[in-house]
Amino acid sequence: MALADTLQAAWYGKGKRPWWTLPLAVLYGGVSRLRRTLYRHGWLRSERLSVPVIVIGNISVGGTGKTPLAMALAEALRRHGYRPGVVSRGYGGTEQGPLLLDELPDPARVGDEPCLIRASGTPVAVGRDRPAAAQLLIDDAGCDVVMADDGLQHYRLRRDIEICVIDGARRFGNGALLPAGPLREPVTRLAQTDFRVCNGGETQPGEVLMSLQGDMARSMADDHLQPLDAFRGRRVHAVAGIGHPQRFFDSLRARGLEVVEHPFPDHHAYRADDLAFGDSAPVLMTEKDAVKCRPLALPQGWVVPVRAVLPEAFLEEVCARVAKVRAAIG
Repeated sequence: MALADTLQAAWYGKGKRPWWTLPLAVLYGGVSRLRRTLYRHGWLRSERLSVPVIVIGNISVGGTGKTPLAMALAEALRRHGYRPGVVSRGYGGTEQGPLLLDELPDPARVGDEPCLIRASGTPVAVGRDRPAAAQLLIDDAGCDVVMADDGLQHYRLRRDIEICVIDGARRFGNGALLPAGPLREPVTRLAQTDFRVCNGGETQPGEVLMSLQGDMARSMADDHLQPLDAFRGRRVHAVAGIGHPQRFFDSLRARGLEVVEHPFPDHHAYRADDLAFGDSAPVLMTEKDAVKCRPLALPQGWVVPVRAVLPEAFLEEVCARVAKVRAAIG
């Protein structure tokens, strides 16, 4: 078993935790606390932008649904008359930035998630220097709200609103810090955030429920749509190179599909050999995977888009807080 699989099993109660992860977790926690303290007291500088900043992130590793949430919030902000943009590190890409994405960005260069968000019509800038990338959104794209995707631990960009996304199925695993557990920060960090959004599962007090819904499939050959239920009872290959592939596989099985699972690492760079399964069965994948697989020309490939469904009251409250921040900034 690979090290990553061993750790994942230990984090979520399916295996024994290696002894050496405990001292490393203590070290990791100490460094994290020191870093937060340095920013809190101003010994490390946070940069303030001239527009409201919303940070969307999580305290655990792996996919929790941050990107669909960012896309849903961008849509809500546009309905309220704002011009939102998203800043991202561009994980999985080679670009150091700062760079404002054009309409047809290369996922190998800028990362898969930024490409997915840009395809939804929201301006996106990537770069290791996130304040500089965010400034491009303001100066060159005319954005008046900046959202930071996966930026909860990036304290250099000062934030006005923090939203933590929680995996409703896996929650926080064994509750330990990396590498003994899946946490980037302790669970107590949740109390400092403005909103806690739970993706699926049962919510705890103070959490907002989010569900990811997708009932259609889009052909990668000609972009025509058909109901996902058209695949009911059929054998399909399911491809997922996301933080929590099992969520995608389970969602297809819930629709009655006979799923052959093909999990890949998060941000995986696909090659044709990865998707050569030796038969003509349909290949279904997430949108995040599809932005990288389109050049491979899969005649039997299908994309399963999902959208984040959230309480309208939550979206209204976020927009109201943005209005307050904007008024305070002047």
